[in-house]
Amino acid sequence: MRNRFESDVGFYYAVGAFTITIFVVGLAVLTVVAPAGIGTRELVGLVIGFTLFMLVYFVSVAVHHLEDLEEL
Repeated sequence: MRNRFESDVGFYYAVGAFTITIFVVGLAVLTVVAPAGIGTRELVGLVIGFTLFMLVYFVSVAVHHLEDLEEL
């Protein structure tokens, strides 16, 4: 486990996974706490926006990883 966090890329992937976990837990809490629930349109917009954000994040991490491999 420690081996994965020694590189920057491993840390970035862990942060991304943690962010996704927080998002899913937040949605679950919101559905329980909100008296009217979450509207379908709002939920779809939120999930699509977050998915695009995470896609850009993981693409940038992959590019960073490729740059590190190129230097070797």
